[in-house]
Amino acid sequence: SLMVDVTGQTRKEKVILPSYLQGKKPNTIPNKKIEDPASGKLSTSSLATRQDLTGFHLIPSRVTFGVLKEGCTYATTVIMKNVGMNFSRFRVKQPPPHTGLRVMYTPGPVAGLQVELEIEIFAMLIGGKDTGGLEEISHDIEILTETETLLLPVKANIL
Repeated sequence: SLMVDVTGQTRKEKVILPSYLQGKKPNTIPNKKIEDPASGKLSTSSLATRQDLTGFHLIPSRVTFGVLKEGCTYATTVIMKNVGMNFSRFRVKQPPPHTGLRVMYTPGPVAGLQVELEIEIFAMLIGGKDTGGLEEISHDIEILTETETLLLPVKANIL
């Protein structure tokens, strides 16, 4: 029960469930075109709608690189998991070059599996003038799927 903790005592604070358990999808923009005749559909006997049969989750849902040294390249991996029943296609809109970000992935359908997206950043100062400390880089990477556009926030501080 959510009312008691692991020792059986009554909880003092409310349990916050992750967004994927609440049915909410943070940082998404629904597409206007939902029905695609070329997409892979499964015939099911359930009364589920097309929206219920497709969808992706990003693990983690945001990337924070922390403090980076200027002139160095850093990388991390984000897992894009297909949580729907149908296979779906996606593509990544590459960030502009001035951000220093690049996304490497293998295109193609994701059929009930997951795909790894490698987020790479080349730490460079954009302003051109000496800020005397940290410069913050923040960008939302757009991942276009058949039903929605996922936004993956990426943040870094360059020393």
